[in-house]
Amino acid sequence: MAMDQHKLRTLVFEKTGVKIDIDDPVFALVALNEAVLEDAVERHVAAIDSATRELVRRARDAGGLPPERSVEHDASNELELATSTSTASRAAAAPAPAPIPTQAAANGITRHEWRLLAAAAGVAVLSALLVLGGQAAFTKPGLTPAQTRSLQEAERLKTAINQLDPKLRTAIEAQLPK
Repeated sequence: MAMDQHKLRTLVFEKTGVKIDIDDPVFALVALNEAVLEDAVERHVAAIDSATRELVRRARDAGGLPPERSVEHDASNELELATSTSTASRAAAAPAPAPIPTQAAANGITRHEWRLLAAAAGVAVLSALLVLGGQAAFTKPGLTPAQTRSLQEAERLKTAINQLDPKLRTAIEAQLPK
């Protein structure tokens, strides 16, 4: 998987308007990213192959696939066989496996499952409380500049009213609540 540096260069310019040179160190990072991605893909493909082999083995054990014909068959051949064979011919070749009864199906929810459910609910509630507590602790209830100016003006008016003649002050205070 070789990268086309000219194509990447054009793409970066089209999206950001930034011109980069072919010798720019950013291409070293792109190459490093490709190498890391390739390694991760190889590991995931290996894990998928392993899981496919296990799935084929379990399907064969349950009777969903015909028995293995030779030792040389691997999981990918079996998967090909399983996907290429029609559903009707597979059903005719092997009977469908009986469902496996489980304790939960027979008795409803078990005590262990109830405990797990209660623990999960407790963790959810504690997490919500932690988030709300953190928000309350780190959020400052601030006033807008207009609110601050209004409060300052109210303080000045209060001071001015307190300095007025007592008779006039009572008349003004009587008019304020209206």
